[in-house]
Amino acid sequence: MAGALRKPQLRAAALVLPLSAFILATFVAPLVTMLTRSVYDPMVADTLPETLALLHDWDGQSTPSEAVFETASREMVRAREDRSLGRVATRVNRVESGLRSVIMKSARRLHRVKEVDSWREAMISIEPEWGEAKTWRAIQRAGERITTRHYLHALDLQRDADGSIVLQPPQRRVYLPLLKRTLAVSLGITVLCLLLGYPLAYLIAHAPPRRANLLLLLVLVPFWTSLLVRTTSWIVLLQTEGVVNDTLVALGLIADENRISMIYNMTGTVVAMTHVLLPFMVLPVYSVMRTIPPLYMSAAASLGASFPQAFRRVYWPQTLPGVGAGSLLVFILSIGYYITPALVGGQSGQLISNMIAYHMQQSLNWGLAAALGSILLGCVVALYLLYDRVVGIDRMRLG
Repeated sequence: MAGALRKPQLRAAALVLPLSAFILATFVAPLVTMLTRSVYDPMVADTLPETLALLHDWDGQSTPSEAVFETASREMVRAREDRSLGRVATRVNRVESGLRSVIMKSARRLHRVKEVDSWREAMISIEPEWGEAKTWRAIQRAGERITTRHYLHALDLQRDADGSIVLQPPQRRVYLPLLKRTLAVSLGITVLCLLLGYPLAYLIAHAPPRRANLLLLLVLVPFWTSLLVRTTSWIVLLQTEGVVNDTLVALGLIADENRISMIYNMTGTVVAMTHVLLPFMVLPVYSVMRTIPPLYMSAAASLGASFPQAFRRVYWPQTLPGVGAGSLLVFILSIGYYITPALVGGQSGQLISNMIAYHMQQSLNWGLAAALGSILLGCVVALYLLYDRVVGIDRMRLG
């Protein structure tokens, strides 16, 4: 009997196994890698292990001992020979700006030095920064295998000389304003999609079948069109010499010399992203509206309720599962959007996703990119938990 029951279970598990393997390989593994990279960076610790061991007992204020200078010079020369010094210098430079050139120049000069009376004087004569405690503190902090500096940087924080966490100078605060802008823009686009999509979904749900199919097709055709094509189309429409400005000038609403700048700024980002994400709001709301019997509104009207009263007290509450599903979809998609802001956003229309892409592709600071991505993931999880607490995730419906 037990064997007869186990066979269907094994068959079901075998059918699910390819999907489970796909999810593990394409979602779980990259997610774990991202979270690991955000806190784990062994490069400096593996390259300068003896120097870091000697700095462990250093007071952090005075100039280190002669043994530290001798060991550091030897390990830097060795790292230069095995071509790992550049990556070490880059990581130290992220802690204290300007130290990359100091480390690279010193290693190049020290490579030609065989014996000296004092390694301390030799290194300080090459670069005076070696005589400053902040240089060695930067090496010490960059040498932490498990570190929070990427998260501190992502939140515009830094460690002071005494180790306390403080805000970075105003001119260096980049990521918090960008994160706030991303959340505000995502929320605004979600509200715009709801304001535009809810009436459209209502019209489709209550139209005759032929008209409803046509309207639904008009919603789906842009949805099927390439994202790149839709985004570049808005460049043609919104640019200064584009269709929208030409129409406004032709109608006499604005003068030719007062054309409105609607592209390569936040206006272009909001307009293009709202258009791209609108189907994700319309379809869940429409799928819920389609299941609501029209007799409910008629019954409310027969009991003396006006249309606004019947809508607010009868119809709207029943559409909340679709509204919640559409809002979650739009917000989560918009918070991580990259292509549209990159093409139409310009400098003022960039979002945090563009900065993540910059660190992944250009600056190669993968630890900071992973920290920024983890913070975005935390925002999405927090929103999900808030929605579950206020509305209930079991009420969310996609169809």
